[in-house]
Amino acid sequence: MPVPNEIAGIAALSICESLLLALNDRNVLPEKEIVGILHDAAAAHEFSPDAEHAEIHAAVAALINGILAGGNSVRRR
Repeated sequence: MPVPNEIAGIAALSICESLLLALNDRNVLPEKEIVGILHDAAAAHEFSPDAEHAEIHAAVAALINGILAGGNSVRRR
């Protein structure tokens, strides 16, 4: 069983992905903007100055980049 922080992180990711899909479905944000949000989030971790937690930042960036590659948060039209 994952620890509570992992469960909270998974829940937060699921909620954010659903929000991005809803914003796109309702034409509030275009796909380009949503992809930009994800790129910015990944870059914030890829270039984090926090050397103490570099491994965590790299893993977060890889996860976000995986979401981008898989198109999970944007229904590609």
